[in-house]
Amino acid sequence: MVTHPEIPRHIAIIMDGNGRWAKERGLPRLEGHRVGAESVQEVLEASIQLGVEYLTLYAFSSENWRRPATEVSALMGLLNRFLENKAKELDRQNVRLIAIGQVDRLPEKTRVLIERIEARTANHTTLTLVLALSYGGREEIVEAARSLASDAAAGNISASDIDAELFASRLQTSGIPDPDLLIRTSGEMRVSNFLLWQISYAEIVIVKKYWPDFRHGDLLDSVEEYKRRHRRFGSL
Repeated sequence: MVTHPEIPRHIAIIMDGNGRWAKERGLPRLEGHRVGAESVQEVLEASIQLGVEYLTLYAFSSENWRRPATEVSALMGLLNRFLENKAKELDRQNVRLIAIGQVDRLPEKTRVLIERIEARTANHTTLTLVLALSYGGREEIVEAARSLASDAAAGNISASDIDAELFASRLQTSGIPDPDLLIRTSGEMRVSNFLLWQISYAEIVIVKKYWPDFRHGDLLDSVEEYKRRHRRFGSL
């Protein structure tokens, strides 16, 4: 069956290129991340305008912990300021916040901020903003497999009970529809361990701009590209 949805229900974005954006301008890497936070706000507003229901942002990967400690600390500080500054705005915009990933690895202050905003916005319905923090797709799949294996060993389920639907229910995105559109900035042609299960049938749009230069109009352009696609889901 060929479908022609006008607007993707769920957009996921690999926000790539902050460091290169800063380097090309002779600026500290942190400045790229800071300006990139402004792009987040623009994309959030554009998504609300379009009527997108879910927006997932790859904010910090499980591999990012390998970066220099000073950069990681600075990134956590930026994340804290973003959460502190946007809490009331998310509330005003009726946006729900959810965090996925190994959130327990984040600093305590960051975890507290996330938990507070998640609770405050739990019943909001305009859009769900999913922040992938300390997130890795392979790790998520392994955790789901362990959960199912544990249940099978306990006799709660049998191997024949395990299907794609049950497996998906053990992922951190359980209850969230799979992305319809995956956007990656900076022109790189890879998915970088992001939502490996969930993007099976997502349309992929690669944007050459670095993330700090990606703004409201760029999201609209990406959605226009999506609308020109013919989604076949494996059929003719």
